[in-house]
Amino acid sequence: MTFTFLATAAFGLEGVVADELKRMGFAARAEIGGARFSGEPADALRANLWLRTADRVLMVLCEREALTFEDLYQAVYAVPWETLLPRDAAIPVSGKCVRSRLMSVRDCQAVAKKAIVTRLMERLRTNALPETGEAFPVEVAIRQDQLRITLDTSGEALNRRGYRTWNGEAPLRETLAAALVELSHWRPEQPLYDPCCGTGTLLIEAAMRATRRAPGLKRSFACERFGLIAKADIDRLRAQAEAEYAPEVPFDIGGSDIDPEALELGRRHIRQAGFEYRIPLEADDLRRLQLPQENGVFLCNPPYGERLGDAESARALYRELGLLLRRHPTWRMGVIAADPAFERAFGRRATRKRRLYNGRLECEFHLFVGR
Repeated sequence: MTFTFLATAAFGLEGVVADELKRMGFAARAEIGGARFSGEPADALRANLWLRTADRVLMVLCEREALTFEDLYQAVYAVPWETLLPRDAAIPVSGKCVRSRLMSVRDCQAVAKKAIVTRLMERLRTNALPETGEAFPVEVAIRQDQLRITLDTSGEALNRRGYRTWNGEAPLRETLAAALVELSHWRPEQPLYDPCCGTGTLLIEAAMRATRRAPGLKRSFACERFGLIAKADIDRLRAQAEAEYAPEVPFDIGGSDIDPEALELGRRHIRQAGFEYRIPLEADDLRRLQLPQENGVFLCNPPYGERLGDAESARALYRELGLLLRRHPTWRMGVIAADPAFERAFGRRATRKRRLYNGRLECEFHLFVGR
């Protein structure tokens, strides 16, 4: 049976996620909030295992207009829940309402839950549903009166790779870090260096890409517990991911920072990610930094003035980043920053820019290529 899936993504990353899916062989299409693709239930697990920049993989069960609670009830009731959920399924229902006639999230959740339970009891010929089994998270989202009912196949968000158990002052989400690696056009045979490495997320995501490690290799997903995917398919997809991982592949990835606490967290994360001794971190001031390698990529998420409460010190740092790139004329640099005056402080215009969000903070990713 073929289903439609939506790989959700942060604003600005929809095209990046669509490109990932296309490289996996899916006919993907970017849209606001993510990228859409079709496949068998096992393809949901494959996408969850391998997507580096998506937030979740949702199975789309229904899409239609919903102007009233009766419209909502009938749409949810029409979904063949008895073919998707076991008799003992726990059915948590979440909701979102944006610029629609139905704006009470709590009421929409209640109506949707009633429709699911009513249909299941009728089709299963029972007077009660125990909900003691695995959770099947359902989301009811209404945007501009357009309803979308989805089943979450991921469980925990896909940025939860499992290696980061401590956070620094302003952690960069793993999925955004992976997207910055992608947008920098770095290739694994090139040096990559983060001069403001913090807790090391950018470096770890680059190393995972270099070693062809599936980002979901060390965690589980909700769809594996649903019963919609044959155990043989689960074992096959996980075995393929294990076989693809090449931990001994050489790479040249490293970083530095002036914050000793951040460096300690970074080393812990690197160790937990399985890259101990392979990603060196140094306590160093980027004003003095001089690397011997050629044709590398600097990639960083420097402190923001909004984050530190000191815009001037942040802009002084941006100037130093510009000088760092001048000292390394064969390198290029990718920087994510929230300051509209970043390029002025850096000392030159970016070759390319892309608007992104780091959490709720609007930013731009600046890529500087050549002198």
